Amino acid sequence: MVSLPIRKAGLRGLRPMSLLDLHRVAAIERRIYDFPWTEGNFRDSLKAGHEGWLLESIEMPGKLRAYALLMWIVDEIHLLNISVSADEQGRGLGRALMDWIMQHSFEEGAHSILLEVRPSNHAALRLYAACGFEQIGTRRSYYPSRSGGREDAWVLRCRLGAEHP
Repeated sequence: MVSLPIRKAGLRGLRPMSLLDLHRVAAIERRIYDFPWTEGNFRDSLKAGHEGWLLESIEMPGKLRAYALLMWIVDEIHLLNISVSADEQGRGLGRALMDWIMQHSFEEGAHSILLEVRPSNHAALRLYAACGFEQIGTRRSYYPSRSGGREDAWVLRCRLGAEHP
């Protein structure tokens, strides 16, 4: 597995997610996914101690642009959710947020980031490949699909190393 340099990332408008933010997060989730996380899923995640992060607009206070949820497992991050609002997609926010997550995770002691992604999610796969993620496994029939069946999940990992700037 190859470790790629961590791109230094400073994001204006980034702050921790709180329980008061969940209605806005869940509203975006419902707009961009066929099978969205519920407000309860996000609440349970935060109450379990997982890190939630929001990227809000500086120009339009209160406008949520993107969010992410991270779960620490010893010295590894499991990226549970990273999403960009439908009207903000295609502007590089996913990459900027991913760069920040990688930098933050490394600085906090993580050696790698793990995630699951649908093989049909081509935009996410391009982002993850550009960030240095590689497929390490498959979870069979992991996600529900539009056809009523199930879709596999690809398990991806990116190693974060001390040689990174």
